[in-house]
Amino acid sequence: MLGGTRVLSSVVASQNELHAEYGGVVPELASRAHVERILPVVRRAIADAGVKLADLQAVAVGHRPGLIGSLVVGVSAAKSLAWSLGISLIGVDHVRAHLYAGALHDASLSEPHPHAWDETFAFPALGLVVSGGHTSLYRVDSWTALTRLGATIDDAMGEAFDKAAAILGISFPGGPNLDRLARTPGANDRAHDFPVSRLAPGSLDFSFSGLKTAMLYAVRGVPLKGGVFERDHTALNEGQRADLASSFQRAAVRAAILKLERALELLRAQSEATNGTRGSQPVRTLLVGGGVTANSRLRSELTAFAARENLRLRLPAIAYCVDNAAMIAGLGFQQLAIGDVADLRLSAVPTTAC
Repeated sequence: MLGGTRVLSSVVASQNELHAEYGGVVPELASRAHVERILPVVRRAIADAGVKLADLQAVAVGHRPGLIGSLVVGVSAAKSLAWSLGISLIGVDHVRAHLYAGALHDASLSEPHPHAWDETFAFPALGLVVSGGHTSLYRVDSWTALTRLGATIDDAMGEAFDKAAAILGISFPGGPNLDRLARTPGANDRAHDFPVSRLAPGSLDFSFSGLKTAMLYAVRGVPLKGGVFERDHTALNEGQRADLASSFQRAAVRAAILKLERALELLRAQSEATNGTRGSQPVRTLLVGGGVTANSRLRSELTAFAARENLRLRLPAIAYCVDNAAMIAGLGFQQLAIGDVADLRLSAVPTTAC
């Protein structure tokens, strides 16, 4: 990592094949795979970057939130490496790190990619994280000063996509495959009028459980006595499945855009109350991160939203949408700059995001 944004190497050990037969991530298998792959991944990352261990100044590790077994493996490896080299250890919140992903670009490129970062006009920003485990909104005043405005009260957006995919009989990983099905030529995103969750007026929290249930009933029918359904996805032809996928995707993405609109309205009201100036722009940038930012419809609608609201959009390159070490290192770089380092008491925290 150069300057906190130029990525010298990024190695991801995918576990998609490992979990495919189960239709989702199995925590015990995930943690065992982490144990097996952590050292090979670290060694390859060092080699690909063209540096030596002695060149490192700090080790950053995602220590919250996530699957506890996998976190423990990563934190233990990071502690060992930092201690043995006598360098700083930095604990990073991986949800916040997703927002940093849009600042990253490949150091091998002769010119920065279109989303390359410019700190001079970045903040304050509005941040949205949409992943398999988290859906959260933030006001971002700097990389190390964030205020959470809202979060999911049930399913995360990515989890809802995966569950909808399972209902439709789409193979794992569900979200990306549902997106591909939704883009089938001729697919009608208005074939089903799925609900867009709003919760209370002005609420900035998210809920996708009702949308998931609506998809379930559309595919299988209303449950009969004993909880048995009338049918399953095998009763649908490919056109019907594509319509359902496209309609689901439209509703899910609309929910995200709706909450961004509400958040911007709230921040504008707060800015006007503070500054006494109507129409003032409270944020300059829209930061978005998480695995669901690879979704084609979400990327398109975020681009349109940012253009409407005169915001600079920072979408991650596709390679940096899913969980990756580069975003952890990047945010770790920023924390190191202000002395936000940990010691060997750093713990893995499975459920806490801030």
